[in-house]
Parts: sequence; C-alpha cells; structure tokens
Amino acid sequence: MHFVDAKGILTTSGGRNGMNIYRGCSHGCIYCDSRSKCYRFTHPFEDIEVKQNAPELLEKTLRSKRKKCMIGTGSMSDPYMHCEEKLRLTRQCLEIILKYGFGVAIQTKSDRILQDIDLLDEINKRTKCVVQITLTTYDDKLCGILEPNVCNTKRRIEVLEEMRSRGIPTVVWLTPILPFINDTEENIRAILDECVRTGVKGIIDFGMGLTLRDGDREYYYAALDQSFPGLKSKYIKHYGNAYELPSPNAKQLMSIMHDTCKKHDILCTPDECFAYLNEFPEDDGQLSLFDVFP
Repeated sequence: MHFVDAKGILTTSGGRNGMNIYRGCSHGCIYCDSRSKCYRFTHPFEDIEVKQNAPELLEKTLRSKRKKCMIGTGSMSDPYMHCEEKLRLTRQCLEIILKYGFGVAIQTKSDRILQDIDLLDEINKRTKCVVQITLTTYDDKLCGILEPNVCNTKRRIEVLEEMRSRGIPTVVWLTPILPFINDTEENIRAILDECVRTGVKGIIDFGMGLTLRDGDREYYYAALDQSFPGLKSKYIKHYGNAYELPSPNAKQLMSIMHDTCKKHDILCTPDECFAYLNEFPEDDGQLSLFDVFP
C-alpha cells in the first residue's frame, strides 16, 4: 500500500453523499468492476492507495455542512480491507460521523466490520446506520474461488445476524450473479432464505448477471481459465465483448427474488433500496437517489 494526501473525501451532488477512504482492493474478487480501465488507476490495483488525511477532510466537511444526511461508503473500495486492521481510518471516519450527528450506509464483504459495531450501534441509535453485505454464493467452497481473500458467506451471514441482534438494518447486495457459475435456483433460494431469516431490509440486484469492461474483463477471463477451464470460450460465444452479461436464467431468478421479497416485505428494486439508504431520519420524507458510485 501507499499513502496520499487527498484533496477531498466527500462527493456531494444533488443530495447524494459518498466517500471512499481507500482506492484499490485486496479481496481479490475475480469479477471486480473497480479494476476497469475507466477508473484510471495509475498504480497496481492491489497496491492500496490510502487517503491518510481522510478523517481530517471528513471532519472539516461535516463541521461546516448545514444539513445532516447519510454518508455512503464502500461502493468502489471495501472500507474493511486487510489494511484497515492496522490503520483504522474507517473507524476514525465513523467516529466523526457520530460526533457530528450524521448517518452512515456502509458496504462491505468483510467481518472486520464487527470491530466497529459499537460505533455503528451508537450511530443507529442517534440517527441511522445501514450495513450492506454482499452475498453471491451460498457455497463457501465456491466463495473461496470467487472472493478468495475475504471471509466466506457463512461468516457474512453471521454479520447479518449480529446486526439484527443490535437492531441495525441491513441490505444485501445479491450481485454479481455469474452466468454458468452461481446462477442457479438452488443458490439464489439458499441466499434468499438467509436474507429472510436474518430480517434484511432490502436486497439489491440489477438483473441477475455480470458486467465486464476493459481491464475487468481480462482479469475475469484469466480467473476463469484458472478455476473453470473451458468456460471463457463459452462466455465469448454467448456474449462477445458485451458490457452486460445476463444469466440465461435471469428471468426465472428475478421472479424468485421478487416473489420472496414481496412475501416477506423486503425492498427489492434498486430505486427502493437506494432511496432507503439515502433517507435521513430528519428528511421529512424527501428522498433522493443514493450515490452508489461516489
């Protein structure tokens, strides 16, 4: 990793507020869109860029911000990567969010979030905290292939359970669903059952599929060659160089998800979930779309 002094930390536009404390990631997910060339990385993706002055920048911004709001983090770079264990920049930023009375919507794949559950609990009691957890496959062995350097699905479900015990609302990102890999009814139903059991507030999916851009595509195909021999050629035959790669089972799987969510009163469209994530308790019902890509 390497350290930089950022010029700013919070992006704010049209009521949308988001930050990324780190740039790059060490989780090693084979499908990660953040590897794409469009994000113009000037350093290796695994060489984490640490915005070492993030807490100072955030405090300066929130101190002068007139209207309280939700602060989103984790959309482009997981706030609980391995380096957070030592640096604790995410924790420092949560302390500042709590200090100034803002809310937080935080997204991760890591159980390291539990080290800050005291702060998340206190923020939720004072304003609002929403924890977002990504679940892609119920099979922990497969999870170890798709997301090799982060805790497995079973452990993430335990995080959901712990949040529920504290009364902290959760949203699950059921994405990406990789064609010919985890796009089975068995997998989707197993994840949905856990979402119901742990009382999640919402489930986000963009159509049961995968997106690939330049940079991301090459990394993903190399991972397929290593772990799923022959599957790369099947992808090329079915999708060419398309950006959107919907599962052949997308319609069926989306129907299963929507039926489950409707039955158990779970938010199930991106717009519904983002509106909930961005809704601050003092907004008086005036919602705006949450910025998932700050």
